[in-house]
Amino acid sequence: MEGTKPVNKKLAAALSGGAVLVLALSGCGGDDNEKLDSWAKEVCDAVQPQAKKIESANASIQKETSDNSKPDDVQKTDAKAFQDMSDAYKAIGSAVTKAGPPDVENGEKKQQDAVKELNSISAAYASLKKQVDDLDTKDQGKFADGLKDIATELDKLGKSGNDALRTLEEGEVGQAMSRQSSCKAATAPASTQG
Repeated sequence: MEGTKPVNKKLAAALSGGAVLVLALSGCGGDDNEKLDSWAKEVCDAVQPQAKKIESANASIQKETSDNSKPDDVQKTDAKAFQDMSDAYKAIGSAVTKAGPPDVENGEKKQQDAVKELNSISAAYASLKKQVDDLDTKDQGKFADGLKDIATELDKLGKSGNDALRTLEEGEVGQAMSRQSSCKAATAPASTQG
């Protein structure tokens, strides 16, 4: 039973690093721009429930990995969490599409890059769910190895996932987003025990 313990911890650590990508909102203050503010409000309002979904998916994995969990339970919890994350990123991508380009220089390119990235993060989580579903829970060693691979993937996802979103959220867009109360709520620091 001990075999999966450190791996589970690794999975939880990788997740807490990677899952809240979309909440890396920056900036504060700045000039008001009504058009941009209403764009930011639309995006922030849509992001908030998804951010909560991502956070609770994270929390469920953290919780499942902190007990001495059975492989079956870990598999079930992780698969559901990855599905939830996949859905959440897809929904955020749709929200950014629906909001249209932000009213800034290169707004359209920033918007398209961010949507493309959100959709690819969504697809990556969907593929992780499939990987978890396919793990052999009867064989402790194989299961632990499978989880290790998934943790590695998650780690990569966490590192690569920030760029287009960071580009979308830099400068005026980030400032407008940071003025929205729904974005402030969504960016409450996630707990980083692990």
